[in-house]
Amino acid sequence: MSRVLRIEGREVVWDRFGSGPPLVMMHGTPWSSQLWLPTARALAARFTVHVWDMPGYGASSKRPEHAVDLGVQGEIFARLLREWALTRPHVVAHDFGGAVALRARLLHGAAYASLTLVDVVALSPWGSPFFTLVKEHADVFPQLPAAVHRGAIEAYIRGASHRDLHPDDLAMLVEPWLGEEGQSAFYRQIAQADERYTDEIEPHYATIDEPVHIVWGAQDSWIPVDRAHRLHAAIPHSTLTVIEGAGHLIQLDAPAELATTLLRRLEEQPETPGG
Repeated sequence: MSRVLRIEGREVVWDRFGSGPPLVMMHGTPWSSQLWLPTARALAARFTVHVWDMPGYGASSKRPEHAVDLGVQGEIFARLLREWALTRPHVVAHDFGGAVALRARLLHGAAYASLTLVDVVALSPWGSPFFTLVKEHADVFPQLPAAVHRGAIEAYIRGASHRDLHPDDLAMLVEPWLGEEGQSAFYRQIAQADERYTDEIEPHYATIDEPVHIVWGAQDSWIPVDRAHRLHAAIPHSTLTVIEGAGHLIQLDAPAELATTLLRRLEEQPETPGG
């Protein structure tokens, strides 16, 4: 990605391609926009697709003095939409990105033409045993030898897929978290994760009046599919698609099924003048 915006002292790396109604694709943790790029390019024939790395992730700035919690990310996303002059884009959000999109919508004045939530962090409880361990020892994990850190993060990321990850895909997902800066940033974003950021907005999900579609991998071991049904019930007008043979990394486990589902649902929505 080739474009950079500076927001509240942070460098946000992003890009835009394609033509048509505006669509923003949001990654989660510990991912980056690279996870969405193949799907984004497939959708670019019908939409003007925006992809970006949240501060603390991917190619965006990872300075230790900058908070990277869900509260900050929701504020930055709302600001980013204003910078892009997008008043009602379609939004597709994965994992932690779901909570960011929901907070921007419910707390910071963002509005969407539609919202698609893909295996998202939105309902308590969330956070794996690994998350808990890191939070309890946040001062220790950044000091791990580089080889031990790499082994730990590779094992962690492999667990998000229902299928074996291709070595190139694993390398793409791991690379931003290597080196001194990347290792510190990886553990910092886990240490700052907190369920209070979703607890704050969960009671208000039923007030969302945009079209909402929920997509979930049936074999998601990170955020089990029962959360999809709970979220579907919490947003009464939402629709739900469960994709078999896919885990949390649904973009890699079932790319064709995911792209087809997204395109079908997005094309069902009316165009919003001016984005």
